[in-house]
Amino acid sequence: MIAFVSGPVAALAPTTAVIEVGGVGMAVQCTPTTIAGLRVGEQARLATSLVVREDSLTLYGFADDDERQVFEILQTASGVGPRLAQAMLGVHSPDALRLAVSTGDEKALTAVPGIGKKGAQKLLLELKDKLGRPLGTGGLVGAQRAAATGPAPWTEQLHSALIGLGYAGREADEAVGAVTPQAEAALAETGSVPVPQLLRAALQTLNRAR
Repeated sequence: MIAFVSGPVAALAPTTAVIEVGGVGMAVQCTPTTIAGLRVGEQARLATSLVVREDSLTLYGFADDDERQVFEILQTASGVGPRLAQAMLGVHSPDALRLAVSTGDEKALTAVPGIGKKGAQKLLLELKDKLGRPLGTGGLVGAQRAAATGPAPWTEQLHSALIGLGYAGREADEAVGAVTPQAEAALAETGSVPVPQLLRAALQTLNRAR
């Protein structure tokens, strides 16, 4: 297993980072939040999980070991593959997921694209004794805040991700403004903001403007 990769960031895309390791570019699938913390040319260290399929080898990357551990635990639930597990971490932090499961919060899980009400109920049952309690020093209140806002305010996550992809600050500001109504609607309906979906929408507005 490849436990981590470390080296300069060679390239960034909305869901992929290329890390140069010993002269080889390693393509690593990441959430927008993780991408937002990277910059082309700068050193990076990502915890990783290698998913082996008959026709592919896919490396998933995470900001820390805790994210990777939760990613792997999520896949022990029936019907959860690596893409859905990463989508869950794209919407919620590890502690927010622990809080959702420990409190039976269906709404938090259905905020993840691809998870309906029945799927959320099933996940709550299967993961109840696996994820454990939130680890954050802020306790329950801190975990509840993380569930509502994610690791950072969505505007900051989205803006940083666009800057990391090479867009100018003015372009990033305009794109964030363009998707704000969509974000506010999602927050009112589900209580969370789907940053991966907003990033795709923001990129579409930028491509149309060019």
